Amino acid sequence: MFEGAVEGWWYVDVVEIGRDERGLVVRDLYVDFLIPPAVNRYQILDLDELSDAVRDGQLTAAQCADVLTTTQRFINRYLRGPEEGPNGPSSVFPPPEVTALEEFPPFPQR
Repeated sequence: MFEGAVEGWWYVDVVEIGRDERGLVVRDLYVDFLIPPAVNRYQILDLDELSDAVRDGQLTAAQCADVLTTTQRFINRYLRGPEEGPNGPSSVFPPPEVTALEEFPPFPQR
């Protein structure tokens, strides 16, 4: 949870989720969003980290293309308003499935 000037904001990571012999694997795909409660604007973060990952061989060009496509789909679905033109299926942000998690008690601080 954010406090102070950014209280109520959302931080969204673009990730890839898969499985391996150890179980669930979540891979950070470098692109992040910082979204204020009014959702009429947002910040895209860490595009420089995405380009560094491609340059350093941590991601292929095809993987980078997938990250950029996923990023655009997230923007179209959750962050663009209908007044901005056709953008495919849209949903409310944050999704109700996620806001339901806010009812759970916080993890204990160590």
